[in-house]
Amino acid sequence: MAGLAPPEGTPFALVEKIRGAMRLTAVDVAALRLGLVPGLTLADSRARVPELVVSDAAPAEDALWLDWLADACDRYSPSVAIDPPQALIIDITGCALEGDIVEDLKKRIIRQGFTANLACAVTPDAAIALAQYGMNGILHLPVAALRVDPEIHTALRRAGLKTIGDLADRPRAPLAARFGTPLPHLLARLLGEQDVHIIPRRVPSPVVVEVRFAEPIARTEDMLSTLENLAHQVAGALIEQSVGGRCFEAALFRSDGHVARLKVETAGPVRDPAILDRLFRERIDALSDPLDPGFGYDLIRLAVRVTEPLAPEQLRLEGGALTDIELGLLIDRLGTRLGKTRIRKFAAADTHIPEQAAFELPIVEVAPVSGWVRSEEGEPPLRPIHLFDPPHRIEVMAGLPDGPPRRFRWRRTSHDITRYEGPERIAAEWWRRRGGHDLGGGGLTRDYYRVEDMRGRRFWVFRHGLQGGSEKVDPGWFLHGIFA
Repeated sequence: MAGLAPPEGTPFALVEKIRGAMRLTAVDVAALRLGLVPGLTLADSRARVPELVVSDAAPAEDALWLDWLADACDRYSPSVAIDPPQALIIDITGCALEGDIVEDLKKRIIRQGFTANLACAVTPDAAIALAQYGMNGILHLPVAALRVDPEIHTALRRAGLKTIGDLADRPRAPLAARFGTPLPHLLARLLGEQDVHIIPRRVPSPVVVEVRFAEPIARTEDMLSTLENLAHQVAGALIEQSVGGRCFEAALFRSDGHVARLKVETAGPVRDPAILDRLFRERIDALSDPLDPGFGYDLIRLAVRVTEPLAPEQLRLEGGALTDIELGLLIDRLGTRLGKTRIRKFAAADTHIPEQAAFELPIVEVAPVSGWVRSEEGEPPLRPIHLFDPPHRIEVMAGLPDGPPRRFRWRRTSHDITRYEGPERIAAEWWRRRGGHDLGGGGLTRDYYRVEDMRGRRFWVFRHGLQGGSEKVDPGWFLHGIFA
């Protein structure tokens, strides 16, 4: 809500431009008692209540606030959903002490200075309707609780069907024929005749452990010690499932409703509590905005977001596996400090086009199956480490039209070639060309040469287009990479 709150008891409303007119979108209790309701134009409202105070509605800020509340409600259940613009749905099925959850939620809302209508029901639709209309039973709800189109709502009232009880016992087929097929479906959801599940904002984690405190804790060391204990519990659960974690998230619930989330990701599956403890400590040290415990944390939760199979391992006597583990730990620490996307690696692609044969991706991502083309033992590399993108055009002198280059000029410098190897012919990907159009990767044939000049510098050059064929009458030469 934008602007300052009016004096207590003054009628207040939020307004927004709807269908070309400024209309009320929300009203407080004082305005409601004076007969103002959402949907009225601002002109009509001011005519009825001249002392009305208004402020512009801020839907984006309301949505952020609703998200904040939903995060705070994660303490009660892993299944929390949002029903815009002003409803939250919490699935507390199977949760211990369901009545205590409702009472605790009510106290926290009051502590924040807000009012809310709470309701429990078999289905989300019924709970939202009971909270919205303040009824004690489903059958007493108005037909507007079905949230049907305005035309259908008007038709229902004209037919004398004003409450859900008026519809509950009627045959569904005639209702569908007269008022549309969605009506029986919405009615069944409201009455609990269909098993309706909410779609949680967050995907439930396969492993979750938590600890609640009778008195909130505010010291960082106490919080870290709690995370260390939770890491040991997580490790035990992962061992039982023969898996390791790739993504761990700690949720720190403050007593005022704020939730701080810390996430660490690893290059490979891990379940060592010491590793997790070190990564979380480094994650906290690297925060640009330090953690603010406020009045303290009353709930700390550790969840494993992503798991992968991890069988027990025995280090080889020569220490090779130990080297792999140490490398993985280094990658994890750097990724925690710098960000997971900052540490990158090259992966091979399934193509023979040189500039497309490798691509870059975060090292925490799963590598593609394709392998690298390796040179024979003792032979120089087949491809240079550095490729120019795009290749540099060069001037070449060749002994024969289809022969290797003898001299080339690049960047105003002439290079006399003393040794060469080639050609290595790389054809275009013909399957990417349809109807004469290049879909990427298509083009002319390339003849590649590995050459060395008089000063020992090695280059990778190619002729673009066949000389003796019909591809191109005057093919061009390009420098694609440098070996040394």
